Order: sequence, then C-alpha cells, then structure tokens
Amino acid sequence: MWVYEKKLQYPVRVSSCNPRLAKLLIEQYGGADGELAAALRYLNQRYTIPDKVMGLLNDIGTEELAHLEMIATMVLKLTKDATPDQLIAAGLDAHYVDHDKALHYHNAAGAPWTATYIQAKGDPIADIYEDIAAEEKARATYQWIINLSDDPDLNDGLRFLREREIIHSQRFREAAQILMEERGRKKIF
Repeated sequence: MWVYEKKLQYPVRVSSCNPRLAKLLIEQYGGADGELAAALRYLNQRYTIPDKVMGLLNDIGTEELAHLEMIATMVLKLTKDATPDQLIAAGLDAHYVDHDKALHYHNAAGAPWTATYIQAKGDPIADIYEDIAAEEKARATYQWIINLSDDPDLNDGLRFLREREIIHSQRFREAAQILMEERGRKKIF
C-alpha cells in the first residue's frame, strides 16, 4: 500500500521560462531511459524476483514515480509562461499542436513511449543487470542535460535526481551479489 504525501521528494525550482530545456527534460519523462520506464520496469519485475530483493524493486520503483512527478513539475514550470513562438523556437511545435502544454509520454525527439523500453526476462540476475544498466543510462542522461543547462535552480534538482540514480545502481549491484550467492548455494531437500 502506498501513502501519497502531497509534496515533491525534492524541491523543484527553475530560474525562468525555458522551453528548450523543457524539451530536453521530456526525455526523462517518456524516453527509453526515463523515469516512467524505470518505475514500470521495477514494479513489474518484482513479481518474479526472489523475496530477498523484491522489496528493493518495490521501493525503487515507487521512488521512480516520485522522480516522474519531479520531471513533470520541471517541464511545466519551464513552459508555463512560454508563448507559441517560444515553443516553436524550442522545437516543441508538434507537441504544442497535439497537447498544448500538457505533458505526454514521449522522448525529446517526440517518439511516443512504448513498452518495448522495459524488460522482464524472468531470470533474476539478468533482470537486476538490466536494472543496473537502466540506472546508469539515466544517470548519464541527467549529466548530459545538466551540461546543456544554464539554469542553476533547475540544475540543483537535476543533480539530486542524478545522485539518486547512482544510489539505485549501487543498491541493484548489492542485490545482484545477493542473487548470485543465493544461486550458488547448495540446496538440500
């Protein structure tokens, strides 16, 4: 059971309207390595993972939903006062035509989110390594967005998200070790 606290996991601030940065951030909203894909991947994999690490997938999957909420807030704050001309200049004209300023699950290039972004192999070690890779790709994407951003307020929140990806990767590495030790353990019936 989840308890929803009506506040963001970390405060989201932006310095000014910046649709160009919003377009980049949409990658972490509906892209292959974004927060939606991560949340769904982990919350789905938890059903076939051993009990020893199931709680970890549940915890991190739930946290990814909180990160999705942060990204949505960032994008909305960056576009709130944007004019149609600013959206066009940022390359968001197709998004504007289809959705106005509403969020939609697609990547920065406009390709819609697809379930092919996520994987559940059913092999616990394969799935955990998939999760490690997903976290490392998300970390890299956050770093690249920070590299392109000139907004110190936004970068503060992005750095928080990048650091959480590192923590998640470390936790999944610990889970991989647990699963490998469990696999190698002699079973006596």
